[in-house]
Amino acid sequence: TLGLQQPVDGRHHRGDLGKASVTSPVSGDWPWTGRAPAAYGGSMRIRVIDAFTDRPFAGNPAAVCLLDGDSWPDDGWMSRLAAEMNHSETAFALPLPDGSDADFALRWFTPAVETNLCGHATLATTHALHTDRGTPATVRFSTRSGILTAHSHADGSITLDFPIAPLTEAPIPDGLGEALGAKPEAAYGTRSEEHTSELQSRTLIS
Repeated sequence: TLGLQQPVDGRHHRGDLGKASVTSPVSGDWPWTGRAPAAYGGSMRIRVIDAFTDRPFAGNPAAVCLLDGDSWPDDGWMSRLAAEMNHSETAFALPLPDGSDADFALRWFTPAVETNLCGHATLATTHALHTDRGTPATVRFSTRSGILTAHSHADGSITLDFPIAPLTEAPIPDGLGEALGAKPEAAYGTRSEEHTSELQSRTLIS
């Protein structure tokens, strides 16, 4: 369930952000050149959509940018936009040509870095595409984590189908036991750099 907040008009970012005087870079993995990144050249609205709620200003918010054209904006521009929105995630969706393995390419940015996967921002993007652009009930996204499929239902709910993430045993990180308050029996990692820990009993987690 999602609650739609008032969309933010993103058109001012098209020109003003590219000309802004920037005194310090946003932390992240994009190279800092001392110049503001090039602005997005098309019209755009930024939507703020709340996942896991049925009313605005509740749940888990994400910013959603539905892009047009056939190429991504500058990575630095997307990073700075995500930093300005200052939500845990800002999602950017780009339509893909007919015949592609997916309908849209999807990327997620925190205020600091690009991430490999975000569930609530994918829900928000699916909602925006279905309600604003009339996309079919089932939409496929091409992402860093593989093809993600989203299904919109008549009652407004959305189901996400994520690819399986095979686990590979990994060394137990230093300090993990102290952070969990229990000694892990083993640790596992995935290709998206997520980590899972195995404990002797569920009662060890309070």
